[in-house]
Amino acid sequence: MIKSYHKRIIDNELLAWSRGKNRKPLLLRGARQVGKTASIRKLAEHFEHYIEINFEENKQIHNIFSGNLSPSELNGNISILYNTPIIEGKTLLFFDEIQSCIPAISSLRFYYEKMPDLHVIATGSLLEFALEELPSFGVGRVRSIFMYPFSFDEFLLACNENLLLEAKKNANIQKPLPAPIHQKLIQYLKHFLIIGGMPEVIVNYVSHKDILMCQRVLDDLTTTLKDDFSKYKKRIPSLRISEIFESVIKQSGNKFIYSKANTQANHRQIKEAIDLLIKAGLVIPVTHTSANGIPLGAESDEKKNKLLLFDTGILQRLLGLNISDIIISNEFQLVNKGALAEQYVGLEIIKSSSCYSKQKLYYWHREALNSNAEIDYVVQISNKIMPIEVKSGTKGSMKSMYLFLEEKKKDTGCRFSLETYAAYDKIISFPLYAVSDFISSTNL
Repeated sequence: MIKSYHKRIIDNELLAWSRGKNRKPLLLRGARQVGKTASIRKLAEHFEHYIEINFEENKQIHNIFSGNLSPSELNGNISILYNTPIIEGKTLLFFDEIQSCIPAISSLRFYYEKMPDLHVIATGSLLEFALEELPSFGVGRVRSIFMYPFSFDEFLLACNENLLLEAKKNANIQKPLPAPIHQKLIQYLKHFLIIGGMPEVIVNYVSHKDILMCQRVLDDLTTTLKDDFSKYKKRIPSLRISEIFESVIKQSGNKFIYSKANTQANHRQIKEAIDLLIKAGLVIPVTHTSANGIPLGAESDEKKNKLLLFDTGILQRLLGLNISDIIISNEFQLVNKGALAEQYVGLEIIKSSSCYSKQKLYYWHREALNSNAEIDYVVQISNKIMPIEVKSGTKGSMKSMYLFLEEKKKDTGCRFSLETYAAYDKIISFPLYAVSDFISSTNL
């Protein structure tokens, strides 16, 4: 049914939803072209009947939702239009680009209340903007799942490296991988940093193993994403959003400074443009936290943020990095050009977390005279606070980490680098390719 489909981890969650009891209509949320529609079509293979309605493509279908939103009446009309029966337990009803039809979003609650045994799933590339208009439309009646570009683990699966992935998952500080396997993973990681996780790029890479061809696909995707700026909000010019987007790219890896944005916009307008980019899923904030206790958000400062782009492939393309430097070099500084590795770690933390809520990212920074210190990420694992640095050096160069551990009275910090598993005093060192394994670990 689907050409060139590569398994996604979220496929298991969608299948579990379809087989579960007390099921709610599902909203699959995420940025444009991260693979939402493809995953739903894959899920449809488990159903006897399948109807896919694209509200952006088929404007006439909007008329059906302009009146009575009773599921039985809607289904009767939809069934006739698509010449497909709608039977509870046997039909998957898919509303694609649902943000283009606000009444269709409202109809989801009625499907839950009056036809709970029917499988109804919806998605949309700019869904967050539409949900703003219906802030309480589905409280308790609709379930959301959040989707992102391919993770590194999914990339390995797409490359048919199942045994390599299994070996990676089983490795740890007590049992590090042999050097040749470690180097093989590092090489795959370098390619992944360059091409990123957008499905179209992954399919192209797996089919042709041509990184230069992938760069052209990334150019096409970037153009498409920028074309969407005009749809975000009519009262903010797309040029203004584009200016702020470019500033996010230039300031990647650092705290975002409003005054560095190359625009005539004032502080409020810049913030509004950033909020729109966040809602579209293109930009992910990393918020400052004092990290004195959990939850980390209790002592966060929303005015201090680093901003990540949602995909490292698109980031490196927009930064204009020399990709041959990244592939050939064993120097961390070259691999992390444009804070590429640091951004990758943040994205992997999100992708490795629960898909049922939006994972928030935090960092810690202390500004003091002759004593500046910064921790790239601070995460909560179980009831522990864990500081994370993305570094190349050994313990002698980790002043910020040791300062944090002493000040916050923490026993352990984590470093990600090109090195294999190791332990240095209070620091556990993981290879960059093992972020997902670190997040899923419960024995820290």
